[in-house]
Amino acid sequence: MPNDYGVPMNQEQVTKSQFKAKALEYFRKVETSGEPVVVTDRGQPTVEIRRYRSDKRSPLERLRGSVLEFKNPTEPVAENDWEALD
Repeated sequence: MPNDYGVPMNQEQVTKSQFKAKALEYFRKVETSGEPVVVTDRGQPTVEIRRYRSDKRSPLERLRGSVLEFKNPTEPVAENDWEALD
């Protein structure tokens, strides 16, 4: 169950000062356990430290299955559909 900031309650959280004092220790812990650590500032999560996972899939493979609905793919997109143009 997440807390008020959307961070799972069982996920380790440390303050910036705690992280600064023991950064290498937290890095090793994340590497060995695979569990992320959330760094907080004044009680709010600011950074998540997690193990790096390389994704060898191509950009198109990563997007495969991400479109939920695709109606009329040959129709042009209207200007009103683009929020950035407003």
